[in-house]
Amino acid sequence: MRMLSTKATCNSHGQDSSYFLGWEAYEKNPFDEASNPKGIIQMGLAENQLSFDLLESWLTKNPDAASFKRDGQSIFRELALFQDYHGLPAFKKALVEFMAEIRGNKVTFEANNIVLTAGATSANETLMFCLAEAGDAFLLPTPYYPGFDRDLKWRTGVEIVPIHCTSSNAFQVTQPALEQAYKEAEARNLRVKGVLVTNPSNPLGTTMSRHELDLVFDFITSKGIHLISDEIYSGTVFGSPGFVSAMEVLRERSSEEEEVWKRVHIVYSLSKDLGLPGFRVGAIYSNDDMVVAAATKMSSFGLVSSQTQYLLSAMLSDKKFTRNYITENQRRLKQRQKMLVSGLEKAGINCLDSNAGLFCWVDMRHLLESDTFESELELWKKIVYEVGLNISPGSSCHCSEPGWFRVCFANMSESTLKLAIRRLKSFVAELRSAASPNAQSQLNNDNKFCKNIKKNIFTKWVFRLSVQEANRKLQHER
Repeated sequence: MRMLSTKATCNSHGQDSSYFLGWEAYEKNPFDEASNPKGIIQMGLAENQLSFDLLESWLTKNPDAASFKRDGQSIFRELALFQDYHGLPAFKKALVEFMAEIRGNKVTFEANNIVLTAGATSANETLMFCLAEAGDAFLLPTPYYPGFDRDLKWRTGVEIVPIHCTSSNAFQVTQPALEQAYKEAEARNLRVKGVLVTNPSNPLGTTMSRHELDLVFDFITSKGIHLISDEIYSGTVFGSPGFVSAMEVLRERSSEEEEVWKRVHIVYSLSKDLGLPGFRVGAIYSNDDMVVAAATKMSSFGLVSSQTQYLLSAMLSDKKFTRNYITENQRRLKQRQKMLVSGLEKAGINCLDSNAGLFCWVDMRHLLESDTFESELELWKKIVYEVGLNISPGSSCHCSEPGWFRVCFANMSESTLKLAIRRLKSFVAELRSAASPNAQSQLNNDNKFCKNIKKNIFTKWVFRLSVQEANRKLQHER
């Protein structure tokens, strides 16, 4: 008799992706400036640690909120008791106002249309349960966040069909790519229930153009399907063009396409904009009352604590603080992104032009031995185990072109980022030296020497998956 469920024993979670395996490598040998200066630097984690001092300063100036007091009187017992899954009204009001402020108050949100969830992970999965059945499909532009294979598919049974975007137009969504993805789903006998976009994009670090958004809206209108716009990086936009929310486009087009109104849903979180992933605060915004009602019921499986809601309602209601925070945080992100891009350029590595996010989409195609995903994984392993940097290979993001990598810059100190850049610069210089005409000729004429080098490299690559197995899994996921 089977003792465990199929879900418990299946291997569809995505934990074997190189995206997560890089984290494991880092955790076994984490960099520390004092105790482990030669350890692996974590550049595969999209955390915003640049503005903690602003948050800590607010907490110091507002001790009542941090101590769970109201007008000097403790409300600890009130917060400690059971709260229903609708959320605290004061927090929902403060959250929708903060969401509007991030969008330049070009659009407003109704507190009754928001559902609180334990982070964006929970929000996206809940929407899958609300909008699709197991075996239905959502179309996602590539490259996309590796965690979506877990968030959208693992427990829901929903399938992902990629909308293949390429570097030829900076990975922008096109009409032919949308139609091709829809045809692919039909060929697989999958019913397409919607399109999910991340705007700003993870991993590209770019905002969607108005032209792209109009293409997507035209597409979902013609097909009669849903749109989920994951906008958890909306407050990280630090350059032009600015951010245009799906809700802004919807409101401008609503008079013409009223039936689409209920089929557009927003996902938001405070994990990136405020740098609070540990607080587990996410949200679904929908104009469909049935979606809101169903998602609210489902949220009982992943509630946001009353203490967290109380603290953040006080913080987000402080308009002077939020205005200053948004402006200063974006300034710091721009400065840090510029530091990474400039440093990589000096190492001979270019990045996709970006204006948002906590990472850069880095072009290392010229460092590959061959134009294959196998070569990409070989390069990635060298960077992780020899250079000591955990970055995310493009194949883990389902990029259709080998040689692209996501590199995070906001989860470390400035000195650590400079060290990471120096390490990568030295690595590229060594590769160039090894590839010089004389060195290359010597390597080509000495097969034994080549085999010894390869053996030494693979000895350092103590890894769970062989390159062949990793590629097989990646191909299977695609």
